[in-house]
Amino acid sequence: MLLLMQGEQVKKVFCALIAILVLLTVTARGDRSFAAEDQQEENHKRTATTVVDYTEYEWWVIRWSDNAILCSVLIDHEGLPTGDEILEDCGVDVYDQWKVTPPCPQLTDGGDTSACLGLYLFQISSRPAQKTVMVELPPPVVWVSLSGCTPTFPANVCSQLPSLLLTGEEPLPNEQITAIHAIFNGQPVTCFASTCEIPLQPTPQQGITVEFWADSSFGDSSQHYTAQVRVIDTGVSATPGTQGWYVDVLSSQWRDGPLPACALTWQALPPIGGPPAWLSTPEIPELLASDVPYAFLAGRLIAQGVVDASECPSGGLLANGYADACGLEKALPAVEEWQNQFDARIIEVAKNTGVPAQLLKNLFAQESQFWPGAVNASDHIGLGHITDNGADVLLMWNPEFFAEFCPLVLDASACEPGYLRMDESLRAILRGAVASQAQASCPECPMGLDLSNAQFSIELFANTLLAGCEQVGQIVYNASNQVPGTVSSYEDLWRFNLANYHAGPGCLSYAIYTAWAQGGAPLTWERVSSNFTPACLGVVHYVEQIAK
Repeated sequence: MLLLMQGEQVKKVFCALIAILVLLTVTARGDRSFAAEDQQEENHKRTATTVVDYTEYEWWVIRWSDNAILCSVLIDHEGLPTGDEILEDCGVDVYDQWKVTPPCPQLTDGGDTSACLGLYLFQISSRPAQKTVMVELPPPVVWVSLSGCTPTFPANVCSQLPSLLLTGEEPLPNEQITAIHAIFNGQPVTCFASTCEIPLQPTPQQGITVEFWADSSFGDSSQHYTAQVRVIDTGVSATPGTQGWYVDVLSSQWRDGPLPACALTWQALPPIGGPPAWLSTPEIPELLASDVPYAFLAGRLIAQGVVDASECPSGGLLANGYADACGLEKALPAVEEWQNQFDARIIEVAKNTGVPAQLLKNLFAQESQFWPGAVNASDHIGLGHITDNGADVLLMWNPEFFAEFCPLVLDASACEPGYLRMDESLRAILRGAVASQAQASCPECPMGLDLSNAQFSIELFANTLLAGCEQVGQIVYNASNQVPGTVSSYEDLWRFNLANYHAGPGCLSYAIYTAWAQGGAPLTWERVSSNFTPACLGVVHYVEQIAK
């Protein structure tokens, strides 16, 4: 019983219960965001009818004992009718007989099939046909951008105060946007046109929320969208003429450039003036280069014969496989070259996914010191040391990745229920396939490594971090019942994500729930990190080494 447990036992049980709670939450919500979507106005659906050509197949359901035709089933696809189709066309009694019909052995041994039990299907015909189907028409949408400024990501500086530009889009021919509506700073605004410009003024540091939508000549409206808008004076500049305004807009409808990774998921505005260095992406690999004397990496290079440390005592290696001082000195040029060989690919992946390049490089440094091969019998695989649990997070919390990846491994029909509703044996196959994508060990390759696969796998680790953004957002919401960006900063939410990646949701959930119970908002890294259990404390140093 829980009452008999002491100290760490209670904390371990709590962590396990929290992890189950997070799993149940994502099961219940499906693909829904933790944000309050139910508050959005629901449109009446746009529909139209159309006539389509198809092939109609007729099947008879026949009784084995006397070859009596019990009913006819009409379907619009090749192959056997489904159980639902038999139920619809033949009724419950026939369906109940059909679903319990055993195989008929006389079919294969040439015996009397009238002795067989139950029913069988026989295709009687196929013919061209037409049917009228109802199709949903695309709704109107509204996009948001800036007028009078083209902000440069990530600082987003404008030399003068711009306007918020709302642009309606009507996808149906012969229909048009008749009005754009907004609620700006608590005041209603309406423009009887397909565009609407709203002059911006300075805002509080937390920004303001703008709601906007469009009316169509079709007689309906778009859904109601929101944008977080922040306008802050850059202050007095040492260079005359360079002062201006930091302008940040956070919305699913933004189309004036990239958004900071996970900011929309968390509804968290980034730091004013752009993110810190560890959350940045340089334009060229040279600006990502490092020269850290990694002893583990040096040991791997010596052990694989890339570096000759034969003049050193013990061949330049310690008993644990790390390089000793002599071995490290011999290996330094190779270590520096090795740790920078992935930089161009890291930047490419950062631009494709939004996950900051410096964050990815710092994470690889902590996880593997850029040696992507297996060490001993470890289940930590690749540059980012993904585990079976990490693959589970990726497949569960990154639906876009799952939708692309699953049909490459399994039949598309097996993927349709989604990861959580699949049989565990299929989920295990997918997790194994993810591990193979990250795996760079290759016994027949030079140094035992397939470096091209290591380069390719970098995007997989970026997608795992994006999955973590969703999971962390749900953990914070479950603990606080508030949108993550309202109770924690963008930088600290990324720190929580790193802790989740390395230590798992059990460790992070316990620390966040405890911190919230102690004092509510704000949920800072300083407060949360002080509440990790002793078994999880190692993650604090890990996060602080990456986020510096």
